[in-house]
Amino acid sequence: LQIICTDASGRKGCLLRGGSFTLTAPAPFADETSCQCQAPHEKLTIAQARRGTPVDRPVRVYADGIFDLFHAGHARALMQAKTLFPNSYLLVGVCSDDLTHKFKGFTVMSETERYEALRHCRYVDEVIRDAPWTLTPEFLEKHKIDFVAHDDIPYSSAGSDDVYKHIKEAGMFVPTQRTEGISTSDIITRIVRDYDVYARRNLQRGYTAKELNVSFINEKKYRFQNQVDKMKEKVKNVEEKSKEFVYKVEEKSHDLIQKWEEKSREFIGNFLELFGPDGAWKQMFQERSGRMLQAFSPRQSPNSSPTRGRSPSRSPSPPWVINKTSPPSSPKAASASLSSMSEGDEDEK
Repeated sequence: LQIICTDASGRKGCLLRGGSFTLTAPAPFADETSCQCQAPHEKLTIAQARRGTPVDRPVRVYADGIFDLFHAGHARALMQAKTLFPNSYLLVGVCSDDLTHKFKGFTVMSETERYEALRHCRYVDEVIRDAPWTLTPEFLEKHKIDFVAHDDIPYSSAGSDDVYKHIKEAGMFVPTQRTEGISTSDIITRIVRDYDVYARRNLQRGYTAKELNVSFINEKKYRFQNQVDKMKEKVKNVEEKSKEFVYKVEEKSHDLIQKWEEKSREFIGNFLELFGPDGAWKQMFQERSGRMLQAFSPRQSPNSSPTRGRSPSRSPSPPWVINKTSPPSSPKAASASLSSMSEGDEDEK
């Protein structure tokens, strides 16, 4: 559920479930708004403002500036100005281009752009266009300003050592803190320092050399540099893809080498198991050798076999053993000897 309403300063917004309020419209311009302080404008002290004021009498705080290249430093200063008091209405004055160029210098953003940037800051309740460079009592009375918020550093300009000196003497000045590390001058310095980079970028995005106020020679130089950068980017992409390809090849090679080592170990283990000192091939060879020796060697007679008709002192010689000491003198004698051996064998049987 959303309820359209206005806050204490008159800005339109939505009241969400749970009581939270969100803005839905930019801050109005001072010359177009109908939101005016209805209560009598009595002068407040800082102590009274910090204690709190009635709802229909917010403390009207004024902050002014150039607000060129609106950044976080500007927003933080406005946040501090808005939260100086419990019940406040923040008016922001923005100087015109003519006044700014006269007293400060050339701006990047036009006055219309700077006005619109301030309107969309959440801390701003009202924007005063074409604000004066030096605050006059008439201007303060016209906008019913209670206090002026600005950093406490003396701001020398328009022939004055401090344009807020009379505000401080009147007890209407409330200081804020600057945000270190960021300013409009810092941003412009970065742009000037990196001018070539931004010029080349905008040429690449379609801006003409005339729009960028770039000479013919510089335009050709920037376009050539853009082409060189493109070539470098292509080479870089090729190198990255090559590195990725080499990495994949190395991974696959590593896997192949690892698998080859595993297979090699397995092959060597199987070879040693078969042909090693205690391998299966040696055992099989020994078994076959033993069988062959058994097959070729003669069987010996058992010790318990009977020996009839033999003298115990002399063992009979086999029938094929020839007495080498007395060879037969003739064939006839050899035949007689063989016949007698055969007869002897018959007698033993």
